[in-house]
Amino acid sequence: MHEHPASVAAVPVLPADGMMAAMVLEAPGHLLRPARLPIPTPGPGQVLLHVSACGVCRTDLHIVDGELPAHRRPLVPGHEIVGRVARLGADVHGLVPGQRVGVGWLGGTCGSCQYCARGTENLCDHARFTGYDQDGGYAEYAVADARFVFPLPEQYYDIQAAPLLCAGLIGYRAYAMCGDARRIGLYGFGAAAHLLAQVALAQERDVYAVTRPGDTHSQAFARELGVQWAGGSDAAVPVELDAAILFAPAGELVPQALRAVRKGGVVVCAGIHMSDIPSFPYAWLWGERSLRSVANLTRADGDAFFALAAHIPLHTRATVFPLAQANEALAALRAGAFDGAAVLVP
Repeated sequence: MHEHPASVAAVPVLPADGMMAAMVLEAPGHLLRPARLPIPTPGPGQVLLHVSACGVCRTDLHIVDGELPAHRRPLVPGHEIVGRVARLGADVHGLVPGQRVGVGWLGGTCGSCQYCARGTENLCDHARFTGYDQDGGYAEYAVADARFVFPLPEQYYDIQAAPLLCAGLIGYRAYAMCGDARRIGLYGFGAAAHLLAQVALAQERDVYAVTRPGDTHSQAFARELGVQWAGGSDAAVPVELDAAILFAPAGELVPQALRAVRKGGVVVCAGIHMSDIPSFPYAWLWGERSLRSVANLTRADGDAFFALAAHIPLHTRATVFPLAQANEALAALRAGAFDGAAVLVP
């Protein structure tokens, strides 16, 4: 079902008819439509990838459901892409045909705005996002900016590697914002949390997993990974936290997390979309507690995370769906029907 994670393999052979299978979003709120599309041609600075796996992210769900405004239509979603270089566009250096690489959410930046100049390309005024501004990995082939692809650690198979491209990368940026926190609460225990819990535990930190009320299955999964405590959001975390990361897009968890962190602690909102945060007493923020958001990622985040993943063996729990069942995968994610991550395979 998935290929060996060799960094360089045989160069993919394009089909003679020049067509590929894809799942297409025609308009927000609609089911994805299976389609046969022309295989795209890489332009200058781009590479064509033969997709071997693509993770299904909650951001995809926000795009499909219309919770994020449409940037283009029709659209091929997907931004956790693992693939092999099939073709090189002009002026591409450092990549070779057959090489295995990954593509994440940040698909390109202008390189010249004030944010790019400051080294915060994640805030670029003219950023392009994979599976949002440009077609993504819910297809057999995808084009990517060669500057924004990552070589992947060889020990991870394609299906294992796909969730690292967003759940891992965005999660790692949120985790870095926790500084030297020793007691970390993870609110929402899905694709990102189950990876970051392993990183934190390997670094001898204490992890407290907060799930939906009554979700004993996810709580058991968290305990299986070795967390110190797992419970529903209707229960109080049994210790005072140094930091909390919110992966669940539920604004009502923000005041709850602020009440759970100590003075000087930080609450990090890791999602691109969240429901409205209800009002809360200033006393819950007082005491030099911080409330921060994570916006996208930088290539430096990717380099740091993959260097870490090469030394800390991360065990990705992935539920695999064929590409044609992308709608079923999104529905399962919406319902919280699986632990860990979902991955599509063409």
